[in-house]
Amino acid sequence: MSIIARIRERTPTERGAPAATVSPDQKKENAFNKLKAKVHFRLLNLLDLARLAEAEEAVLQEDLRRGIDLILAEENLALPLPEKERLVKEIRDELLGYGPLEPLLQDPTVGDILVNGYDMVYVEKRGKLVRSPVRFTDNAHLLKIIEKIASGVGRRIDESCPMVDARLPDGSRVNAIIPPLALDGPALSIRKFARNPIRVHNLIEFNTITPEIAQVLEAIVQARLNILISGGTGTGKTTFLNVLSSFIPHDERIITIEDSAELQLQQEHVVRLETRPPNLEGLGEITQRDLVRNALRMRPERIILGEVRQGEALDMLQAMNTGHDGSLATIHANTPRDALTRLETMVSMAGLNIPDKAIRHQIASAIHVVIQLARLNDGSRKMMSLNEIVGMEGDMITMQEIFCFKMMGLTEDRKVRGKFITTGIRPKFMDRLEAMGIHLPAAVFKENY
Repeated sequence: MSIIARIRERTPTERGAPAATVSPDQKKENAFNKLKAKVHFRLLNLLDLARLAEAEEAVLQEDLRRGIDLILAEENLALPLPEKERLVKEIRDELLGYGPLEPLLQDPTVGDILVNGYDMVYVEKRGKLVRSPVRFTDNAHLLKIIEKIASGVGRRIDESCPMVDARLPDGSRVNAIIPPLALDGPALSIRKFARNPIRVHNLIEFNTITPEIAQVLEAIVQARLNILISGGTGTGKTTFLNVLSSFIPHDERIITIEDSAELQLQQEHVVRLETRPPNLEGLGEITQRDLVRNALRMRPERIILGEVRQGEALDMLQAMNTGHDGSLATIHANTPRDALTRLETMVSMAGLNIPDKAIRHQIASAIHVVIQLARLNDGSRKMMSLNEIVGMEGDMITMQEIFCFKMMGLTEDRKVRGKFITTGIRPKFMDRLEAMGIHLPAAVFKENY
């Protein structure tokens, strides 16, 4: 029996959920979904989908409306106008979009979309997860949408390859996993990308950073310091990386390397590289490490690594130490010190048996600034600290904190209270900034405890 048939046959009770009485509203919704599936199937044979995909929105809506009217007349069915409009919209989404996901993808207030099953969809709004009324007809319907997303970027998902990382045309990141690995039916996670990329002034408005910190960030990017952005899942590392990249001059050649292309650079001279998973025979895989090595042969002036995960950390450090300064990268870690420890572990994964002290020396000479991000309890994202790496002290990499965010409790509406602190330390990189003609006012680093 095929995987689709098996998924379709599983009832909510078999998936572990208790059986429930179907309400009149649910019966009405089920009847509407059956009608939509029937009309959709008939339209596939009635309409020229290739022509519809290129048609203007008004022409598309009119063609769909006429086709639906024809089918309803043949079936001797009459629908109220609101239901007919809903039928046109949802069938349009099925034919040319991603079905029930389309309203969520178009909603600018929605961040993440998390589908735990065909009837359980959660969305992130203002940093908090809430249940959405959106649902799929059944698990087979959800699987069909997942396959459509995967095929759109040349990937496949089936029993032999039940996991996939992909992206939508707008750059949104997608992960899907299906049975037999997902026990309760297909699961889908989408990290949406803003249609209008977040700029530095947006971070200031959101109180993620202060105007003074923004000044320093712009200066260190223009002075070609190597920057590592650290943070946990969902802390905004990629968004922050996008903002930092906006400070890169437009006449520099930039090469980006990512597992799944997400960066939205505004410069003209950009080459985007993306990894490739192995095929069904386990061949043809191209890793980030392969792409970093290849990028060094492409005369890059800046290398931007979406996320450091494995042995590519060694090649990245060597590039930073051999003339490719001004590079940017992100890493999963909860503190700046953890970020350096993880980086050290990843270098050891390259398999070259390099002594620990030599690895730390490489890190200390390659990385200039570590920026730590966090998502707080109220859903807000903050730059928690900006640390400068100043060198080695014995076997230990030494850092000094320039800025930090100090939490001071919660307000009555459960929002985090706090303020950004300037430690009063004048960074060592100020000498490099001034040598390059970049001058920051002394007040930027004035202590404000």
